[in-house]
Amino acid sequence: MLEMEMLIRAFLLWCGQILAAFLVFWQNLEKKFKRRSLGDAPSPPIVPLSVNYHFTRKCNYKCGFCFHTALTSFYMPLEEAKCGLRLLKDKGMKKVNFSGGEPFIHGGDHIGELVRFCKQDLRLDSVSIVSNGSLIRKSWFRKYGDHLDILAVSCDSFVDETNERIGRCGETNRAGAHNKHVDKLHQIHAWCREYRVSFKINTVVNTFNKDEDMSEHITRLNPMRWKVFQCLLLEGENCGENALRDAEPFYISDEDFQKFLDRHKSVPVLVPESNKSMQNSYLLLDEYMRFLNCVDGGKKPSKSILDVGVDNAINDAGFDEAMFFKRGGVYEWSNEDKKKSLDW
Repeated sequence: MLEMEMLIRAFLLWCGQILAAFLVFWQNLEKKFKRRSLGDAPSPPIVPLSVNYHFTRKCNYKCGFCFHTALTSFYMPLEEAKCGLRLLKDKGMKKVNFSGGEPFIHGGDHIGELVRFCKQDLRLDSVSIVSNGSLIRKSWFRKYGDHLDILAVSCDSFVDETNERIGRCGETNRAGAHNKHVDKLHQIHAWCREYRVSFKINTVVNTFNKDEDMSEHITRLNPMRWKVFQCLLLEGENCGENALRDAEPFYISDEDFQKFLDRHKSVPVLVPESNKSMQNSYLLLDEYMRFLNCVDGGKKPSKSILDVGVDNAINDAGFDEAMFFKRGGVYEWSNEDKKKSLDW
């Protein structure tokens, strides 16, 4: 009987030890999953839904506040650029915006073939361009207009003298003493209507236009969107010791920017972007196909997507995805229905 009691006690002791070991194991497992839920787990990869490809830094204008200046004259050969764009498409890109510099500075066919490739071969939802407009010709629309969803023209003032002071001018848009920038804006607006390309206007609010009332002009042109940006300072681009521009005289306060917005609150297509909402909410790809990280107030490049792939490069982009969605980064950006419509 005594031996049986001892066997039972030993068995119970062994069961207790097994149970204790299991509890320790379970607690450690629970802590492990709890740490992962608090952020130790790897974040899901960033999807490059909308990419701004600044494929050139060269420009024929001299805007004093420019934050993407001619630090190099390089631009990617067409076939290499197409390889990079395909990599982005494979990772989820649905919209690409071609910018500069001035996208038409290397001739209409280079930017035209990029546009055609993205729409016809990659079948992206939206292909757009931001341009100062001065080098665009009607013949370009005839050749490539079917492949372009949106054309945004930068216009900071409807007063010729103000455009001159800002530097929104070049030899190609002068006629004697007359600045032709606004005239060209209206011409491009007409071409967009003719070739069924959505027309957009971008404006940078700065010292020289902050008191202007553009409501009547914008309402008459009726763009799909009027993007209104606060002048942004970026170290090494338009401020600092080695910058090619000095945008300090153009910089305005948050209060002045808000006054401009309040003055134009009746314009229904106005889309405002302060420095806070703009700085890190764009995926910027430079001329070497490197993502540009603006978190620290400059532009720190990643490695090229052609060398390390999209996933590795985009981790260094400093991209604020939440702000991208908050500022309205996704909108009705495809123009295919309009192009098919007989009444546009």
